[in-house]
Amino acid sequence: HPSNVPAMSGGVDPCLAVIPARGGSKGLPGKNIRPLHGLPLIVHSIRCAERVGRIATTIVSTDSEEIAAVARQGGGQVPFMRPPELARDDTPTMPVLQHALDAMEQYTGTRYGSLLLLEPTSPGRLPEDIEAAMAMLDADPLADGVVACSEPSFNPRYVGVVERDGYLAREFPDAPVRRQDVAPFLRINGALYLWRAEFVRRTPPQWITGRHRPLVIPEKRAFSIDDAWEFELADLILRNRLVTLPWSS
Repeated sequence: HPSNVPAMSGGVDPCLAVIPARGGSKGLPGKNIRPLHGLPLIVHSIRCAERVGRIATTIVSTDSEEIAAVARQGGGQVPFMRPPELARDDTPTMPVLQHALDAMEQYTGTRYGSLLLLEPTSPGRLPEDIEAAMAMLDADPLADGVVACSEPSFNPRYVGVVERDGYLAREFPDAPVRRQDVAPFLRINGALYLWRAEFVRRTPPQWITGRHRPLVIPEKRAFSIDDAWEFELADLILRNRLVTLPWSS
C-alpha cells in the first residue's frame, strides 16, 4: 500500500509460518530435498521453526508430491497441495502466501495475526532471529513487517562502478573519498520476512512499498542457495562449523 498510508496495527500472534518449495527448480533441480549437512534442505527450515514457541502453525506450500513426502518425513505439515497456476517459474511469492494464508484460515478457523515467510534456500537463520523479528513487529504498531538484512563485505556506495562509454564511472559519485566515511549499506538476504497478516491479505506482489523494519543478521549466516556452487559453498560453511545450526550435527 502507499507509504503515506498508516499501517493497520495488530498483534503478531497467532503466527503462521510458510515454507514455500516449488518442485520445478531450474537453477538446481531437486535442491529443496537435496541433503545439506545431514538433512534435506527444506528440513532445516522446518527444524528452525519448531524451535520458536510463538509460531502457531508451520506449513510447507508445494506443488510436488516428492517434496511433500520429504517434508512430512522431516516433521513438516503439508495440509494442501499448491495449485499449478501458483507454481510457475514467473509466479511471485506474495500470491503464494495469500493462498496459503486463506487456505489455512479456512482449514483451521484461525484468524492469524502475522505470516512468517521462511525460504528453504536460506538455511542459516536461527530461531533467535525469528524471535527478534517478532519482538520488533510487536514494538512498532506502524510497521507492516520485518525483513532480514545484512551488511555485505563490500560497500557498493564506495566501490560501486558502472561502464559508461567504455570506461569505468562511479555509480555513487558523491560518496566520501575514505571508505570509513561511507554510510553503511544493507542488502535484503532472504533469511526471513515477517508480515502482519492484514498486510499480506491486501498487498500487491511489490510488497516493498510497505513499512518494513530491518532485522540485521551477520552476513556469514545470510547465505542463500540457488545453484550448485552456492549449495557446495553452504555445505562447506556448515561442515567446517563456520556457522553452527542447533538442529544439525
